[in-house]
Amino acid sequence: MIVMKFGGTSVGSADALRQVAAIVRRELDAQQTRPGVVVVTSAMSGVTDLLSAAAQAAANADHDRTEATCNLLRAQHAEVTETLIDDADVRWRLTEELEETIRQLRRVLDSIAVLGELTPRGNDWICGTGEQVMAPLLTEVLRSAGIAAVHANARSLIVTDDNFGAAEPLVSETESRCQTQLTPLLAQGRAVVTGGFIASTFDGLHTTLGRGGSDYSAAILGAALDADEIQIWTDVSGVKTADPKVVPDARSLREITFPEIAELAYYGARVIHPKTVRPAIRKGIGLRVLNTFEPDHAGTRVIADEHRARQAGIKAISAIRDMNMIMIEGRGMIGVPGIAARAFRAVSDVNANVLMISQSSSEQSICFVVPDDSADMVINALRREFSMELDRGYIERIDGDPDIVIVAAVGQAIRHTPGIAARVFSALGDARINVVSIAQGASDTMISLVVVRDAADAAVNALHQAFNLAQPTG
Repeated sequence: MIVMKFGGTSVGSADALRQVAAIVRRELDAQQTRPGVVVVTSAMSGVTDLLSAAAQAAANADHDRTEATCNLLRAQHAEVTETLIDDADVRWRLTEELEETIRQLRRVLDSIAVLGELTPRGNDWICGTGEQVMAPLLTEVLRSAGIAAVHANARSLIVTDDNFGAAEPLVSETESRCQTQLTPLLAQGRAVVTGGFIASTFDGLHTTLGRGGSDYSAAILGAALDADEIQIWTDVSGVKTADPKVVPDARSLREITFPEIAELAYYGARVIHPKTVRPAIRKGIGLRVLNTFEPDHAGTRVIADEHRARQAGIKAISAIRDMNMIMIEGRGMIGVPGIAARAFRAVSDVNANVLMISQSSSEQSICFVVPDDSADMVINALRREFSMELDRGYIERIDGDPDIVIVAAVGQAIRHTPGIAARVFSALGDARINVVSIAQGASDTMISLVVVRDAADAAVNALHQAFNLAQPTG
C-alpha cells in the first residue's frame, strides 16, 4: 500500500491531471501484495497564495480583490471539470459543490471585512479551501480515467491541536480514524483521494499544517496506515545537489538519508516540507521524491540508515533567503550569567523561529538569524527585555541586518571527516566571498554560514564546484 502526494504543479492543469491519473493507474496495476493507494493532493498551483492574499484583502475591506479571487477559483476548477469529466451528471454535481464552497468562502471573507481583523483561525479556514475543492475534483478525474477512486475528507482523518497556522497532529486519534475509515477502502484495491495541508481539531475547527504541509499530510497518513512507501510527486526529478535555477549543473541524488533531507528542507530546499521525515522515521517507512512529468526517472530514495549512504561528506548545498541577523552587543555582557537565556526567552515569547545562533568567545556579542518578517517583533521584544541594560550602557545595541542569506552545506559525518570545513572556507575565499557568521557542531550533517544577499548565488556555486557535486557518485 502506497501513499502518493501530488503537489500544486502536478494538479495545476488538465494535462497535468491526466499525467497524475496515469501514474496512479500504473501504481495500482503494479501492486501484488497489499492493495490500495492513498492519493494526497495539494491545491492547484498558486491557489493557496491567492487565497492567502484574499484573506489579507478582506481584512482591509478590499472587496474587489476578494471577489476576483472567488471568480478565479471558479474559473480554474470549472475548466478542468469541463475538460476531463465526461459524465454530465458528475459535472453538474461538482459545479454545485464548487459554488457552495465559494458561497461559504465569500461569507467568511465578508465577516473578516466587517471585523477588520484576520485571525489565524480565519486564515486557516480560507487557505484550506484549495485542497478542499481539489480533492473531490481529482477523485472524479481518476474515476473518469477508469480508476476505482473514492474521496475521503482530510478534516475527518487528521486530528490536530488548535495551533492555527501550524497545527500538530494528535497521533493516536489520527491513526484510529485512518485505520477505521481508510483500511476497508484500501483493502478493495481503491485509490482513496484526500486533501493535503488541511485537518481539524477534536471540535471540528479547521486547521492547517503550515505552508507546504501536504507533504506532511502524506507522511502522517502513511505512518497511520503503516504504508509500504510514501511518495512525494513534484515537478523536479528528486532531490537536487542545489537549486538548478542557481546552479545549472545541479544533478539529482539517487539516495539521501533522513537527517540530510531534513536539514536541506529546513535550510531552504523546496523539495519536501521539513516535518515530513518525522512520521516516516517513527514508523520506519521508505520515502521517495519523484517527478510527475518524468515518471520513469528513479527520483531520490530517502533512507533511514546513514551507513548505507553511498558517499560520506557534502552532498548538497542549499540557501535560505529572506532572513535577518539579530545582534546583541555590549561590553557589559562579559561575564554576566543569564544574558543568552533572557534573550531567547524573549524570542520564544513572540513565537519567532531561530535558524542559526553564534556567540563570540568574549561573550560581548550574540547574533542569531530569524525570518525577516519576524525581525521587528523580535528586536522590540529584546529591547523591552534589556531596557535597563540599554539605558545604563551595558548593552550598546540591539538591531538587525536584513541583507543576509544562510547557506548550508549538507552531508553525512561532517564532524568526523577531516578537511570539510577547510574546503568550505577555501572555496569561499577563492571566490572572494565574505562570511559574516558561521555555525557547526550541533549537527553532524550540516555547516551553515551567513553571507550578504548579493553574494548568495556565488557562494552556492562556489561550494557546489568545490565538492564536485555535479559529478555522479556511481
